[in-house]
Amino acid sequence: MLEHTDPSQVQLTKDGELKHFITTEHLSREMLTEILDTADSFVDLGAKQVKKVPLLRGKTVVNLFFEASTRTLSTFELAAKRLSADVLNLNISTSSTSKGETLKDTLMTLHAMHSDMFVVRHSSSGAAHFIAEHVTPDVAVINAGDGRHAHPTQAMLDMLTIRQAKGAFAPLSVAIVGDILHSRVARSQIHALRTLGVEDIRVIAPNTLLPRHIESLGVKVYTDMQQGIKDVDVVMMLRLQKERMNSALLPSESEFYKLYGLTMDKLALAKPDAVVMHPGPINRGVEIASSVADCDRSLILDQVTNGIAVRMAVMSMAMSGQTKSRSDLNGTEV
Repeated sequence: MLEHTDPSQVQLTKDGELKHFITTEHLSREMLTEILDTADSFVDLGAKQVKKVPLLRGKTVVNLFFEASTRTLSTFELAAKRLSADVLNLNISTSSTSKGETLKDTLMTLHAMHSDMFVVRHSSSGAAHFIAEHVTPDVAVINAGDGRHAHPTQAMLDMLTIRQAKGAFAPLSVAIVGDILHSRVARSQIHALRTLGVEDIRVIAPNTLLPRHIESLGVKVYTDMQQGIKDVDVVMMLRLQKERMNSALLPSESEFYKLYGLTMDKLALAKPDAVVMHPGPINRGVEIASSVADCDRSLILDQVTNGIAVRMAVMSMAMSGQTKSRSDLNGTEV
């Protein structure tokens, strides 16, 4: 993991506004609620004839992906374009970093292009923090996923989807099922759920896919899915992160599906109005049955729609925070 300072010192301006978005941890309930409220104002934009607002007009957003992800990259690109920004997608696998250029050299080159925002996805935990600490003060950094550490925009689009379906967070019981060990999404979800007031958060997985001391995050741990899913309001399935597994942590995918795959029979143990979520991409017949993924209680497509709105919200808020911070440094009025 890359070294970084306390994220609370990096993410916010001195006035408490969003400057970077690195993690859901350490952010207040008020800040997370502001992100959700701002995203709500963008949800219906995609249905309008003109799908753009001018909030980032004249700004340059660089999608700096050191790790491939078609879904996340495409939603960030679309979000930036709907905010009227100019967008550069940097393919790191073919860039100078593969020829020995350091991350700092890459950042200096991008600074010389007068970029305004970096959306960063990296396989190393802490990479987004590192970049946020080394960019010039007028550049905003958004974490699009770093190692096993965090995926904050995914967590927030999940929170928006839950709020739309269920309203208040406090009375809910939420189960997160699957590969908790390798999931940066699960960590960001847990921090966001706790901050927003959910007290009954359950993680369900085989022992081999549970991080050590996961209970310290304030969750209840289950290795039996039938027990863990009983009477919950929300079931959040996770993808098996096979690319991050260094050893045989599972006997087989079919065995995992038998014990932990979400079927209609298992879903029947949850509350009658329980909803189903999955960050995607879905492995049908591994984590979730097609009958569940396509049923009327599935919010998976709503999550995709909300992903664009949440990323628009975070990008516009971070850019606004940067602008006000620069004005304060220059001693001018906003």
